[in-house]
Amino acid sequence: MLALFYIFIGVAIGVSFWQITRILNLRGVIATDKDNDRQGKYFILFGIFIYALMIYCLIGMNVLMLPESASYEGENDDLLFDISFWLIGIVQFIMQFIIFFFTYKYRGKKTNKAKFYADNHMLEMIWTVIPGVVIIVLIGFGIFQWTEVMNIDESEDPIVIEVYAKQFAWQARYAGADNTLGLGNVNFIDETNNPIGVDMSDAASLDDKPVSELHLPKGKKVLFKFRSQDVLHSAYMPHFRAQMNCVPGMVTQFGFTPKYTTEEMRQQSEVMDKTRGINKIRSEKGEDLYEFDYVLLCNKICGASHYSMQMKIVVEEEEEYNKWLAEQPTFAEKL
Repeated sequence: MLALFYIFIGVAIGVSFWQITRILNLRGVIATDKDNDRQGKYFILFGIFIYALMIYCLIGMNVLMLPESASYEGENDDLLFDISFWLIGIVQFIMQFIIFFFTYKYRGKKTNKAKFYADNHMLEMIWTVIPGVVIIVLIGFGIFQWTEVMNIDESEDPIVIEVYAKQFAWQARYAGADNTLGLGNVNFIDETNNPIGVDMSDAASLDDKPVSELHLPKGKKVLFKFRSQDVLHSAYMPHFRAQMNCVPGMVTQFGFTPKYTTEEMRQQSEVMDKTRGINKIRSEKGEDLYEFDYVLLCNKICGASHYSMQMKIVVEEEEEYNKWLAEQPTFAEKL
């Protein structure tokens, strides 16, 4: 399929250059009614091709889309995406039809006389006010969603986790029994004993727990705090519809509530279909088979090994989560 795409691009570029050379040779040439009629029909055929391509992308390429949101807060992101997608899709579908149809219907003829409006206040009002109202509603919805994931209510007693970014890896620590993270600063970094720069003189740091992968309990609010050691990174958890820049010298945050355990997500039809497709390709290449896992990625091009910044996320029932967390040693126990 990829090879076919490259062939199509190559042909398209070749045709484009060919047409450009033809245009350069048309100086002083006047198009006839026959030329206009032929070009109008070509445009109709091109319009049919565009609609066929749209339908194929909507149906055939749907498997590339993310499955249902794995967090409750992400449901609003999906809703906002769906509303925007359908609004844009319907308008685009209608406008493409008008463009292609009118190009053919009003193709140049010697017997036709062009008509035009100097201005039309009603039309200008319609195409200005309606998009303006739609944009205000969408932006308002987006601000509401932003507030929900940024301003975490402390009465919910969220689990506090720090995610630390550096070229080219993620590290994390869980707040201890006091549910408060100790202070951190790059000045405290010791690559052997303190790679994320935790201030060990801060009493709140001693019960924090450093980990190499993230475990989250289903149905429990989680508050993530982000730091970066070197450059701008971006913590991206696609299945939870969450992303936040990790900025050197400051702490950023977001929060969400996991909705499905890893095992429950693996049983979803969309995930199973995608897994089968991936494993079909991998088995043909003799590679290890893929199993779905939630993942933390870096969504900023932060350097040559940017692609390697991945951390596994496990969502499990609260009892399993508590058991796992109890097994993780604190900084005090490591000293």
